Amino acid sequence: MHTIVRRYIRTSFAFLIAGIVLGVWMSLQRDVLGRYPDSLHITAHTHLILVGFVMGMILGVAQWMFPRPPAGSRYSPDLAEAIFYLFTVATALRGVAEFVGPFTSGKVWGYVALLSGVGQVIAFVLFAYNMWPRIRPVGSQFREAKGEKF
Repeated sequence: MHTIVRRYIRTSFAFLIAGIVLGVWMSLQRDVLGRYPDSLHITAHTHLILVGFVMGMILGVAQWMFPRPPAGSRYSPDLAEAIFYLFTVATALRGVAEFVGPFTSGKVWGYVALLSGVGQVIAFVLFAYNMWPRIRPVGSQFREAKGEKF
């Protein structure tokens, strides 16, 4: 398993744990203290689990399972690495911003959440662009080496 795949999978588990901890905290707030969680806390919980864990796992497994890119394709391992960091930082920042936002009076954390959301979108678009050459039939590299068309 390549380093980038291990990073995605391990990071996705970290997001899962953070999301579960936040969920338990929200349950404590509601069930024990009688305070319904702020909608931004619910959003943070959702982003940590669905984007951080689920999408992180999907991106990592895609890196692992898709066929190798054809020789001379535009696929870039360096871009894949940059996408991982953009995805991870943007998702973590969004979770933090959405959690901290209700405890503050300014709009700074709202802007951080917005910009980190844009960072997530950019990461997903770049991921699709970079992985596109790898979407091909299994064994195609062997047929290409023989000069066969598929």
